[in-house]
Amino acid sequence: MNIFKKNRFNNDCKRTMFYIVAALLFMLPFSYEISSLLLVAGWLVYIYKSVRGFFEWERTPFDFPIAIFVVISFLSVFVSPDPAFSFYNCYNLVGRYVLTYYLVVQSLNSKDIKQVRILPDKNKHIVRVALLEQVKILLYVMCLSLLIVIVYGFLQAFLGIGLTAEAMVWTDNAMFPGLKTRVFSTWQNPNLLGGYLDFVLGLLMGVFVVIKNKNVRIAVGILFCLAAFCLTLTYARGACISIAAVMAVYGALYNRRILIGLIFLAAVLLISDTALVERLTSVFTKLDTSSEMRLAFWESTIAMILDHPLLGIGWGAYFMVYPTYDYYMQGNFIKIVHAHNMYLNFMAEIGLFGFVSFMVYYFGIIYKAFKTQIANIEPLNKGVMLGIGLGMSALALNGLTDYVMFNTELSMLIWLFSGIAVILGKKSV
Repeated sequence: MNIFKKNRFNNDCKRTMFYIVAALLFMLPFSYEISSLLLVAGWLVYIYKSVRGFFEWERTPFDFPIAIFVVISFLSVFVSPDPAFSFYNCYNLVGRYVLTYYLVVQSLNSKDIKQVRILPDKNKHIVRVALLEQVKILLYVMCLSLLIVIVYGFLQAFLGIGLTAEAMVWTDNAMFPGLKTRVFSTWQNPNLLGGYLDFVLGLLMGVFVVIKNKNVRIAVGILFCLAAFCLTLTYARGACISIAAVMAVYGALYNRRILIGLIFLAAVLLISDTALVERLTSVFTKLDTSSEMRLAFWESTIAMILDHPLLGIGWGAYFMVYPTYDYYMQGNFIKIVHAHNMYLNFMAEIGLFGFVSFMVYYFGIIYKAFKTQIANIEPLNKGVMLGIGLGMSALALNGLTDYVMFNTELSMLIWLFSGIAVILGKKSV
């Protein structure tokens, strides 16, 4: 095989991997099984390329904390009440997250980026780099996927399509008699949909703030308003308050016009839905059953952490250990799968060192995303980085009262965009 054919083969493989990543991004809100197959397909292409003599491995600044996180997660299996289950859960989830991250890193064009330059003609055409085109494709794919999620959420809210009797367990009729429906769209429950919308709202906001093209801003703004409306229909208090707080802080510090627009949008949404106002204000005025149970879970989880500080109780073993620390319900009639607090849940299951390694990775991505704002890079890439920072910050704040990232698809989405952030932070021009 001559050099020209070799290079074409290598580029074809990387292009195939990238389109698999795009398909994976699209399918995450809809199908666990298809997403899993796409992840496997992406790595099969990478292995085939490597076997043919084109082994490339893009290193990232977070390789070490991610490696520590993986090692400690697997070590925690040995202290689990059911090591076989924890091992299966660990390699199936942790492995899936890390493979998603590195598939993105290895797929995006980061080796042959040329400087953006302006051609000396009257039209001043900008020479676009391959990475920028890939980012555009991923944004288009994400927006299309998001639009489908939103439309299905509206169909649930206004026509009852897809709602079941089980969906009513997420409403507290005694505390909120006016709240009849909480939508979840293609996700498993309203809180997961709220977490997903938190992240994509942050991403849309970042693009809207930075991009100057009027038509793009209008399209992004409309999609943002639709997503915000869909978020209110989840009545997920933590998700609503988290994204509102993150955007309010950003607006107050960096963009007062954006802050005014957000306040207006929030006012319209609140005025149009008294049930939403009642549910949000309940956080500050009185305890409902949901808030009371969270406090009980946190008390139990802190006791787990104090008893198992090094390796925790075992990856995915929270539901098995919780009955021993059940100070609230005193019975096994309800399966409690997580602590409703991201930070306490990680500390409980994989110990303090595993928790620290994950936090270094997670907040390291947020730091890199915001730090890129001071760099002289292409506006779209800067907008995506800002959006990733805002979205992950909202999930971090939401993590104080919930743990939506126990969901496999949502976690894969965050690891996928983490890979994008790493490449943009290293290679953007």
